[in-house]
Order: sequence, then C-alpha cells, then structure tokens
Amino acid sequence: MLAKISAAWAWAELTLAALLAVAISGLILLNVVTRSLGAAIYWTDELAIYAMVWMTFLAASAALHHRQSIAVTIFRDYLPPRFRLPLAKAVDLVIFVFACLMVWFCWRWFMPLDLLRAGFDVEAFQAETFNFIYAEPTTTLRIPKVWVWLVMWLFALGALLHSVTNLLEPPGGTEPAK
Repeated sequence: MLAKISAAWAWAELTLAALLAVAISGLILLNVVTRSLGAAIYWTDELAIYAMVWMTFLAASAALHHRQSIAVTIFRDYLPPRFRLPLAKAVDLVIFVFACLMVWFCWRWFMPLDLLRAGFDVEAFQAETFNFIYAEPTTTLRIPKVWVWLVMWLFALGALLHSVTNLLEPPGGTEPAK
C-alpha cells in the first residue's frame, strides 16, 4: 500500500515538474520576445527562477522514489554482490535520516503551532517569534515568499515517504539500477 502511495506521489511530482519545465521555457521565451520588442515584462525572470526551484525540488524527490539520484557508484561496483544489498539499505537509511531532518527543519522554520497560537495573525506571530517567513514579499511579484518556500515541505514530505518506502521494500528490490 505504501509503495502505491509513493509511486502515485512520485508521478504527481514528475507531472508537476514537467509542467513547470514547460512554464519555464514559455516564460524565458516570453522574456526574450518582450525584451527584443523593447517592452520587457520585469517579473518573468523571477517567476521563471521560482518555477525552476519548484521543478528541481519536485524532481529530486521523485528521483528518490525511482532510485535515480546522482551517485558515485565506484565503491559499490567493486564490492562483492553479497555486500551490495546492505550498502543499498545503508544508503536508504541515510536518506531517511536526511528526510526526517528536512521535516524537522521545515517545522522549525515555518513554526506552524506558533502561527496557530497567534490565531493566524501574521503580525502577532512576527512580534512573538521574530520570524518573518509569512510576510516577506518576493522582489518583483510582491507575493509572500512563503508560497515559494512551501516546496520545501513538499520535498521533505515526499523524501520521507519515498525513503520509508525504500527502507521497507523487500530485499530483492533494493539493488539500484545500473
């Protein structure tokens, strides 16, 4: 069941990442055309950057599910086959610890309980915590940066889901593809 949820989540991540890749291309093309016409739309650069950040984090999380993250495999390739599975499980454990830390860092950064205690009053939250995450605007779009930073939660939760799934996977399925 968890494997199916992980696969569906990875599919959604990759689908959204692909849509963002198309959006980035469109935004850059729009920027080139409007600049060449002397009527640049100033916010397209910033939006393209944020779309690329989202695309990267979503694709990185999906790569964990598919076990296609960038890796240096020279050590694993020279190991006898009986040691490859324990090494793969050790890597899964390291990724799980990393995902847990990411969730913890997001919790500390976004401080959802403090925001709830402040009654979702951003100014009261800021006064109490000196955390301005919910009010800091983007440079040209003028939207709260928290909307951009929410991808960190999606990445952390996706990485946690995929790493738990990989850890619980039966031993025969943990050998990374060559």
